[in-house]
Amino acid sequence: MTGLGAVGRPPAPMRTERLVLRESESRDRAAFIELFASPEVGTYIGGPRPRAELDRSVPGLPGRRPGLFVIDLDGAMIGMVTLDRRDAERPGHVRPEAGEAELGYLFLPQAWGCGYAAEACAAALDWFADVLPGEPVVLCTQTANDRAMRLAAKLGFTEVERFEEYGAEQWFGVWSSATGPG
Repeated sequence: MTGLGAVGRPPAPMRTERLVLRESESRDRAAFIELFASPEVGTYIGGPRPRAELDRSVPGLPGRRPGLFVIDLDGAMIGMVTLDRRDAERPGHVRPEAGEAELGYLFLPQAWGCGYAAEACAAALDWFADVLPGEPVVLCTQTANDRAMRLAAKLGFTEVERFEEYGAEQWFGVWSSATGPG
């Protein structure tokens, strides 16, 4: 994944009905480690990473870059949403030159099933549509990930293709500000 180019961060944290989408802060380090070490979170992304490795490698101020939003509920990080450029070498593209923006998200298991991912992803897509109007956003997930498949549909992603990657069938969809519910 590569950055979004000249796109900067929003000038202030973005607020939804229940959440704040903001830059990471040093207080988020423990939540980042928990996110990447969680067996539940790692189920469809290659498994959890060893906590000792994360303790050594996660910087004091993790994930601070344009396109990465910490999802904050009542002052605590519960997950993250990312918008990055999809690597040209990977399968799945909707433009001949590749490099589409790709939506990604991870939430701590205790935040699952509350609609936070839909709320946060919709806000991130709205922000993206404002800064890069008309540009498509893609999403790729394992077809076995029922929750991610339902979220993709709820957000307005439409299927483009399915392919094999990482030893599993992948669903690849596209969203556009012209067609998404955003």
